[in-house]
Amino acid sequence: MKIALIGATGFVGSAVLSEALQRGHEVTAIVRHPEKLPQHANLDAVKGDAYDAANIARAVSGHDAVVHAFNPGWGKAKIRELFIEGTQSIFAGVRQAGLKRLLVVGGAGSLYVAPDLQLIDTPEFPAAYKEGAEGARQALNLIREAHDLDWTFISPPALLEPGERTGRFRVGGDQLLMSGDHPARISVADLAVAIVDELEQPQHIRQRFTVGY
Repeated sequence: MKIALIGATGFVGSAVLSEALQRGHEVTAIVRHPEKLPQHANLDAVKGDAYDAANIARAVSGHDAVVHAFNPGWGKAKIRELFIEGTQSIFAGVRQAGLKRLLVVGGAGSLYVAPDLQLIDTPEFPAAYKEGAEGARQALNLIREAHDLDWTFISPPALLEPGERTGRFRVGGDQLLMSGDHPARISVADLAVAIVDELEQPQHIRQRFTVGY
């Protein structure tokens, strides 16, 4: 496949890049700093601006699928607003390029822990991550309205960590996965496996799914 990857130097994006290249896919990495990317025969590094729809449209044109792993940065004061602005721009750019297949990497905050109760709305949710998680939740609401796109939204479990690639995990839907009495976890390498699996053999068109051990 020819995959356009937005945010390829981030925590999740870099793992997706590695996984896609290992499987022999051609990847165009759209990033602010192309010099941070490794050299690879199947990798084309493109300087891009997630807040510029026309720029995104040019960068993703001609690809089979787009992966939105964009994050404005947890240290940004207006991370929620920036997340939504970037997401809207990416959606617009994908449409301008005439593409259909879009996979969005979101957060765990919008997963349900009880009927009508999402994780982000529980008292235990860390305040430091709430604004970013709210941005990701709003991105999910936006993509659910995109009936013209073959979209998929993936939420990691509550605990996303560095770690080994096992290729083994459970797949869920809108509910937070648990491991006994504790929230499930997954390595970022295995989250990347789930993302590239979904690109190769789509199972969740116009759906959100989650994975975890």
